[in-house]
This record gives sequence, C-alpha cells and structure tokens, in this order.
Amino acid sequence: MFLRTVAMVGLAVGVIACGTVAINNVQNAPVSTASGKAPTAAAVRGAILQAGAGLGWVMTDVKPGVLEGKLALRSHTAVVEIPYSEKSYSIVYKSSTNLNEANGSIHKNYNGWIQNLQRDINAKVSALN
Repeated sequence: MFLRTVAMVGLAVGVIACGTVAINNVQNAPVSTASGKAPTAAAVRGAILQAGAGLGWVMTDVKPGVLEGKLALRSHTAVVEIPYSEKSYSIVYKSSTNLNEANGSIHKNYNGWIQNLQRDINAKVSALN
C-alpha cells in the first residue's frame, strides 16, 4: 500500500512538472524602427499599449517608464512589469494565478503569451517613424 501511495504521488508530481517550463523574462530588448529613426520613450509606451490591447492585456502606468500588464484568460491570470525607454524594453514576470508558478517555473502557456506580446511590441515599434 505504501509503495502504491508513493508511486501515485510521484506520478502526480511528474504530470504537474511536465506542464511547466522556466519563466521567460525579456531583458532589455532593443527598440528599433524600420526607418532607423530613434523613437521617443512616449512612442515606445504607445507601441506597448497598442500591442498589449490587441492581445487582451490590460496595461496600467506604474510610474514613468514602467507599465504593468495583466492578462486574464478563463481562471488564469498573468501579471508582468514592463520597464521601457527610447532604447529598450523588458517584460518581467511579477505574479500569476492558477499558472503553477514555483521555483522559477510556470505553466507552459505563459511563455507563449510573453512571446506573442514581445512579437507585437516589436512590430508596433518597428512601424514608428
């Protein structure tokens, strides 16, 4: 009986672990426009807001040069901090609900949401004049 219990607990831990991956933070992603002109920090902020809104993220200003993004899907919530300037931006994990975050790992869907946000921010920044 004891071995069966140990095996069941091991299986449950393995199933949970298979659905998690290391948290992907975007650190100092360079800002570059297609025209080669340097954008203002305000323009970068606008690009981040547009990209987030298009993907369902709710963005709020935390302080100058820092946004907080929140994505709520079904019973899952992810919160990130997005510091930005005219030269770069980052997307850093802040908190989550129902995404099995523990010890630097999180539900595998989280990284996809961050990759989509980064891709759309890059596209919006690239389109700046």
